[in-house]
Amino acid sequence: MSFFNINERVLSLSEKALEKAKQRFAEIDETAEYNQQKVLAAFIENKVAQADFDGSTGYGYGDRGREKLDAIYARAFGAQDAIVRHSFTCGTHTLGIALYGILRPGDTMLCVTGTPYDTIQPVIGIKGSGMGSLKDLGIKYEQVDLGADGLPDIEAIAKRVKELKPRMVYIQRSRGYSLRPSLSVERIGEIADTVHNICDAVVMVDNCYGEFVQKTEPTQAGADIIAGSLIKNAGGAVARTGGYIAGRKDLVELCSYRATVPGLGKEVGCTLGENRNMFMGVFNAPSVVASALKTAVFAASLFEQFGFEVTPRSDEDRYDIIQAIKLVNAQRLCAFCKGIQSGAPVDSFAVPEPWDMPGYDSKVIMAAGAFVLGSSIELSADAPLREPFAVWMQGGINFPSGKTAVMLAADCLCREGLI
Repeated sequence: MSFFNINERVLSLSEKALEKAKQRFAEIDETAEYNQQKVLAAFIENKVAQADFDGSTGYGYGDRGREKLDAIYARAFGAQDAIVRHSFTCGTHTLGIALYGILRPGDTMLCVTGTPYDTIQPVIGIKGSGMGSLKDLGIKYEQVDLGADGLPDIEAIAKRVKELKPRMVYIQRSRGYSLRPSLSVERIGEIADTVHNICDAVVMVDNCYGEFVQKTEPTQAGADIIAGSLIKNAGGAVARTGGYIAGRKDLVELCSYRATVPGLGKEVGCTLGENRNMFMGVFNAPSVVASALKTAVFAASLFEQFGFEVTPRSDEDRYDIIQAIKLVNAQRLCAFCKGIQSGAPVDSFAVPEPWDMPGYDSKVIMAAGAFVLGSSIELSADAPLREPFAVWMQGGINFPSGKTAVMLAADCLCREGLI
């Protein structure tokens, strides 16, 4: 590789890693083609026109582009309705809008995938107080821990649902900062069926990092509502901010009243010229997600060659874009992130350092040289500095650049004498 002076050992093992990944790459390409046709069909059915990219101001009444974008997400995700807005600031905000929109004082929210991701905990009220959390508003929280295999315990879920009759059953699809498996659409469907056979609880899925990884989404397997960020999978590395909520029409309407106010809902909200980015983002999403998945498979395959424990393994099925690598100690963790940063198209010269990131209970190190600040669909690697000193890597706008950055991460470990 003439542009980067990469260690010969890394180059040699990379060739072996690519050979090992060929079958998985073929499967990823086949899924991407299916999803790309699905999204293209949604664009054509909704008669997307150049004029739909024009931005509205003020109230945003009659913004045809906004309405068509909602319809495209609903169609692509097999949902009755959707609300997609650049004013949803991040995934946590989007999830919060859905939670506050659907839940009422006295309701119970039952999380069936163990303790949820760090940043949603203050929203629920697991951490902090007096900030207007769900707990502050009189909404109860309960959870069912994962089984010994790291997967949802269906029997325990059924037992708790029968006991509590919750208003909402909450599922986190991705692993967050844990080493448990991410959830397939099929497994989410099993949970949804179990719940719906007992009561009429709303099954909500945090779908972040999972969009377009499979041919179907949780809304096509029984989930009532899903939500996610546009600077992760669904925005295709083009959307500059935003989030989406999709699912049952009545629930999306409730969420829209929280996004604006009761009585207005989806009818207001100017787009300020962001329509084009969000349209192009979801159109690009299937192929960009495929690149991110290939980058993850390659990273798993390469670091397996170096003897590290990875999850998922390079030959395992994948249900999100995240790749975890157990690096054993803080020195390796920091070196890995340093190497990823050095292969970024933006801020490659920066050296990531651990810091007290808001919403986390330990220092976090983050490598992210992105065109959109915080974009997780662009290659990034981050981790809290705590046991088991695993790094969570995700993203990759295109595979050649993602592969190079992963090789530079391995090269950095080699040069520092850590592998």
